[in-house]
Amino acid sequence: MDYTEIKNWLKKNLTEERYEHSLGTAECASELAEKYGLDKDKAYFTGLIHDCAKCLPKSETLEILKSLELEDGELCNPKTHHAPAGAYVAQKEFGVRDDEILSAIRWHTLGKVNMSMFEKIIFIADKIEPRTRPCEICTPIREALEESLDKALLVCYKNTIKSLVDRNLGICKVTIDIYNSLL
Repeated sequence: MDYTEIKNWLKKNLTEERYEHSLGTAECASELAEKYGLDKDKAYFTGLIHDCAKCLPKSETLEILKSLELEDGELCNPKTHHAPAGAYVAQKEFGVRDDEILSAIRWHTLGKVNMSMFEKIIFIADKIEPRTRPCEICTPIREALEESLDKALLVCYKNTIKSLVDRNLGICKVTIDIYNSLL
């Protein structure tokens, strides 16, 4: 598929805001990949399709998840279900076979301990893209990026944990494990 076909598919299957977020993530991922010496075209493509399953009906997402081998913690929060489902959709709809792309899509919400540089870039781009993400969230992460990807990830996880605590929501064990490993 070329980018026109992919964007048309995304426009049809995502909300307008989610589509804008996908474009922003693609642009940001490409910039970060170039900065860190990775393939910027591959990062753009991954950022573009990272949320391809975000707007699927809940029942369809759950059917996809039933067909996958999931790791502990991947189902702890329904807001993250689109990530492993997205890796599945990327294979089925876009023919993606690249394990690095599929893994980055799968882990762009929860993350995992010892993420690759490519996974980190997609994870961070999702959080800081300027089209739909508020500056007050993006700025501290962008500032930490000046030091390293891991410092930026640490800020992301601090924000996530703080937000979950403030809203009286559970914290996945993997989130704590990642935070501790980044410390």
